[in-house]
Amino acid sequence: MAELNTGGGGHQKGAKKARSKKLSTRVDLTPMVDLGFLLITFFMLATTLIKPQTMEINMPRNDKVDKKDQTLVKASKSITIILSKHNKVFYFFGEPDPKTGPKPEVIPTDFSKDGLRKMLLDRNAPIVAQIKELKKEKDRTRMTDEEYRKRASVIRSGDAAAIVMITATDDAKYDNLVNVLDEMQICNVSKYAIIDLSPIHKQLIKPLDN
Repeated sequence: MAELNTGGGGHQKGAKKARSKKLSTRVDLTPMVDLGFLLITFFMLATTLIKPQTMEINMPRNDKVDKKDQTLVKASKSITIILSKHNKVFYFFGEPDPKTGPKPEVIPTDFSKDGLRKMLLDRNAPIVAQIKELKKEKDRTRMTDEEYRKRASVIRSGDAAAIVMITATDDAKYDNLVNVLDEMQICNVSKYAIIDLSPIHKQLIKPLDN
């Protein structure tokens, strides 16, 4: 048992004087020790139960892939986002091919709610609407989180989902890339990939990237 004793004492020289009797104080520290061990045990268990949150990112591959194994991206659903210096963001729809067709219109934007996010929400509107209905159903029927995640994953990977390709110049900030990836989650975009900046991309944004 841990305890702390404080008692009166001392001896006075000279004539004896009447004085009140001092009582010793006894403080039991056992509950404090037990509480300390309980807190240590709690934090150890709570720390081991926390799972790291990860984000899956599709990166470009260096190995060669046969044309028959490549996934063809529909131009009507394809969005290319280009990050540049001074927090500039550009995007265009479809696949650029200067040899066979006109160049796509490159549109400058920003990271405000009326900028990049609004464009992604409008382009991915069917998926966003289905996710909202799924959330209402979850609240109404007390759907489990596991079932909700499975059904949401199926919705996000549907044929109506937008396909986003993200690239950046050498002068772009890494923080802007993180912001774009956050927008993918907010706008329920699951089909996205980080690709290399091609000469065509540089040519498209050159008139606007001053």
